[in-house]
Amino acid sequence: MKISFPRMGYSYIAFKWLIENIGHECVVPPEPSKRTLDLGVRYAPEFACIPFKILLGTYLEVAEMGAELVITSGGVGPCRAGYYWVMHQNLLADLGVNLKVIGFEPPLHHIGDFWNKLKLVWKTGGKSFKEFIRALHITWEKLKAIDDLEMLSFKVRPYEINRGETTRTLWKALEMIDQASTFQTIAEARNEGMLLLNSVSQDPSRDPLKVGIIGEIYVVLEPAANHYLQIMLGEAGVEIDRSIYITGYCGRNTIRTPDRELFALARPYLNEAPIGGHGTNSIGETVLYARRGFDGVIQLAPFACIPEVVAKSILPRVSRELDIPVLTFFIDEQTGKAGIQTRIEAFIDLLQKRRERRRMQAGELAG
Repeated sequence: MKISFPRMGYSYIAFKWLIENIGHECVVPPEPSKRTLDLGVRYAPEFACIPFKILLGTYLEVAEMGAELVITSGGVGPCRAGYYWVMHQNLLADLGVNLKVIGFEPPLHHIGDFWNKLKLVWKTGGKSFKEFIRALHITWEKLKAIDDLEMLSFKVRPYEINRGETTRTLWKALEMIDQASTFQTIAEARNEGMLLLNSVSQDPSRDPLKVGIIGEIYVVLEPAANHYLQIMLGEAGVEIDRSIYITGYCGRNTIRTPDRELFALARPYLNEAPIGGHGTNSIGETVLYARRGFDGVIQLAPFACIPEVVAKSILPRVSRELDIPVLTFFIDEQTGKAGIQTRIEAFIDLLQKRRERRRMQAGELAG
C-alpha cells in the first residue's frame, strides 16, 4: 500500500522510515509550498485555519503522487483539530479524490479505536507484530535524535560567524539520521551530528537575547508555516527555546497524561478546564519562561484558532505581572515573510533596549 502523512517539521524523516519498514511504500509529502497552500485555500472552507488548508493541499499533492492512504492524528477536547481528518476525508470524497484518511485518536482516550487502526496498518504490511514493534521503537529513537539536533541548532545559531552555516550543518546531521536504520547507527549519527553542530565557527563573546516560542503545535513545528521564523531569529542573534517538540507532544498524548505542571502555572490566570489545543500550555509556558529569566516570548498561532485567541487575551496580564514582553503572530494565507521580519526586528530592538536599561539600573543600584 502507498501511504503518506502530514509533513510537520523534520519528523517526516522518521515516519518515512517507519512506513517503509512495516511493509508499505511511502509517499513522502513535499515541503509545504505556495502551491500547497493555494490548493488548500481553493477547496477548504474560508473560515478554516492555515493548518487545515496546508494539510488539505498536502493530501491533494500526495494523491497526485499516487498515495492511497494518509495517516494522521485526531484529538480530544474543544479544539477543532480533532475533526480535521474527518472533514478532510469528506472534502476529498466530494472532489472525487480516491485517498483514504485515517486519524489516530490519543490512545489514553480511545484505546479501542487506536488499536483497531494500528492493526489495520500493521497487518496489511505483512510484518510480524514483533517486527512492527521494533520498527516503532526505532522510529521513536529517530524522532528523539531529530529533536535533539534541532534543539542544539537553536543554541548554536546565534553564535555562528558564517550566516547559514548552522542550518547547512543541521541538514547534514539530519541526512545521517535518515540513513541510520538500527539503534546503534542512530545513536552514532546523533552523536556525530551533535559534534558537527558544535564545530560550527562561533563567536563565544556574543550575549544573545533569549526568547521562548509558544503556541499551536503545527505552526510552531512546521518551518514553512511560520516562514522559517525560528531560523530568522537565530540568524538575527537570538537564542530561542521552543516549548514543544514532536517527541514531547507524542509522549504526553500516548504514554502519559497532559502536563499538570503547566496547567498549574496557568491556573491563576485561567481558572478553567483546559481550553483545547495548546492554549492553556501557552499561558503556563509564558509563566515558566518569565521565571527562567527569558528576555521575551513569541506566540505563534493560526488565525482564528480559538484556544490561542483565548490565550492571547490573557497573555497581556501575564506579561504585565511577570514583566516579560510577548509578541503574537496570527498566521494565515495572507501572512508574508517580509511582514514577519519587520515585526521581529522591532521586537528584537525593544528587547535589546529593555535589557540594556535593566542592566544599567542594576548597576546603579549596586553602586
